Amino acid sequence: MPSLSNHQQTNLLLPPHCRPKTRCSLGNFAGFANSSGSQRKALKNSGRYSRLVHVRVQTTRQNPAMTTKHGDVKIFEGIQDLTTSLADYISERADAAVKDRGSFSIALSGGSLISTMSKLYEPPYNKIIDWSKWHVFWADERVVPRNHPDSNYKLAKDGLLSKVPIIPGQVYSINDSLSADAAAEDYEFGLRQLVKTRIVDAASSSDSPKFDLILLGMGPDGHIASLFPGHPLTHEKDKWIASIKDSPKPPPERITFTFPVINSAANVAMVITGSNKADVLQKAFGEKQDTGVLPVQMVDPTEGNLVWFLDKPAASKL
Repeated sequence: MPSLSNHQQTNLLLPPHCRPKTRCSLGNFAGFANSSGSQRKALKNSGRYSRLVHVRVQTTRQNPAMTTKHGDVKIFEGIQDLTTSLADYISERADAAVKDRGSFSIALSGGSLISTMSKLYEPPYNKIIDWSKWHVFWADERVVPRNHPDSNYKLAKDGLLSKVPIIPGQVYSINDSLSADAAAEDYEFGLRQLVKTRIVDAASSSDSPKFDLILLGMGPDGHIASLFPGHPLTHEKDKWIASIKDSPKPPPERITFTFPVINSAANVAMVITGSNKADVLQKAFGEKQDTGVLPVQMVDPTEGNLVWFLDKPAASKL
């Protein structure tokens, strides 16, 4: 890890390309209601993210800053500072996307991520975000009923989406009556229709969707979404959405975005908290690859930007 400095952060956040404003509705995507509108600070545009480019890192409460090749890294003293900064960041990305394309496509994951988004349903964010322009997806989902405690949809609905007014047809959950394979195929089919109509932007260098923002957490083993260390799905090149039936973390059956989709996003935010993540983050940010590449190390947007939101315990070994 490069040495620490006292420089302030330089954001490298690119707005997505302009696309025509269109709408569609897909019966095989389920939805419910959400809320509001986004006028935040202007987006800073200072070039394309690259792992070969060193960028400065923001820390809070007078923590020293550090320079890293792994993207724009923000380290926070406490969870409250992290959640406020994350709310600012999401609000800014949403505002930029709506101004550029007339809609905002965001993909969520599970775990503790939703709790870190809690500021969004509080003032001022619940009033300034244009929730009617949001289109919400899941980067991974457990193949369980939508009212099941293991459902990422239920987690997001209970923890955020039911507290803000999103249009019902713009929240795209999986068809929970299908098998894992069929649910993955169905979700990809629906996503392809939304890319055709530009509700979700299209990557310029491939046929992949270009989400305005993908929010990801990380497991203590370095997995992201439902892409686990050593699993063949980490090398999937063709499918946008894949099924997994042997997840090492229960429940075993899931669907997940693949790396072609994750790395085509305009913005990817890694939100990682807790001291149990410190060892794997140390490895992910290190120079040595002694036991193979972790899934978290494979997050590398080709047309976009990577931002890390870390609390001090998670970043304690960097």
